[in-house]
Amino acid sequence: MKKRINKLTLLAIGALLLLTTALPLTANAAQEKPIAKVQATIKLDGKDIKTDSVREIAGRMYLPVAQLSMMFGAQVNWNQDNEEATITTVYGDRILLGNGVPVVYFNGARYIMDAAPFTSDGRMYIPLRDGAEMLHAKVSWNDEEQIVSLESVPLSVATEQFGLTEIVKQAGVSQANLLKRNGLNPEDGVEAGAKLRVVMPSILSHEAKPFTEAEWLLLAKITQVEVGDESYESQLAVANVILNRVKDSRFPDTVRDVVYSGKQFPPAHNGLLDKSVPKANALRAAKDALNGKNNVGDAVYFFNPRVTKGKFWSSLTVIDTIGSHRYAK
Repeated sequence: MKKRINKLTLLAIGALLLLTTALPLTANAAQEKPIAKVQATIKLDGKDIKTDSVREIAGRMYLPVAQLSMMFGAQVNWNQDNEEATITTVYGDRILLGNGVPVVYFNGARYIMDAAPFTSDGRMYIPLRDGAEMLHAKVSWNDEEQIVSLESVPLSVATEQFGLTEIVKQAGVSQANLLKRNGLNPEDGVEAGAKLRVVMPSILSHEAKPFTEAEWLLLAKITQVEVGDESYESQLAVANVILNRVKDSRFPDTVRDVVYSGKQFPPAHNGLLDKSVPKANALRAAKDALNGKNNVGDAVYFFNPRVTKGKFWSSLTVIDTIGSHRYAK
């Protein structure tokens, strides 16, 4: 395996250009903090990786998804319509990342990263530590010399003399976490010859709050009927207004109750919502909002200033204007 990784390392820089041509060409509009180019040395298993692609936001380092993945022999597929990257690692883990979406799907489960991936200069960037850990590697940083060291970690192989107890001790993790990481139950046991993943990505400690398919579809339907003729950004904004209300003590605490209560959403009361069939953009916007992507901060109202006027609406603090609507609190 090590020979394969080293070979891919040598090919990574050249192939990176081919892999990233399909990626979006502009930075994520929701990225509020400045993106800085960092002159840092990347070492993979002790060997220098030549790159000028290290970026920093608020003290956190990022690398392009394609480049980091190729360093560890992983495959990357890009979905242009949804702005999503799917990574399949050499050990069979599956990682799904969305542009500006802090929730990552890791082997089908949802976890929250400390910072969201973003796109810039034709590439999607991922927080370096989160990405490396999910690719089964360790990360260390030498601040004085500005060196990032990445260490690929092989699977641990159980033997008659080196079983689960010894593997757990060597990896420095709990038995329960090790078994969960490998999709095993305590009663299954670990037989000689079993190959176990031993790197525990830090995201595994931050499971995302679940949502139901019914919540997703209702959010997409109301988004479609309210601003379905406008951009994805407008639809994401409306979806977030609803979710912000769910979190705000002044409003009901479920998506359904928010949509069907009060006068903010007339389509919920005049039959239009029942007839709404969400299109791809609305489904994506609703899913991204449920996964934490937010382009309107804590706005809990939206209105079209050409149609909706009055003392109440003029008293609100407008956070942003997207399409034909203002988003306010």
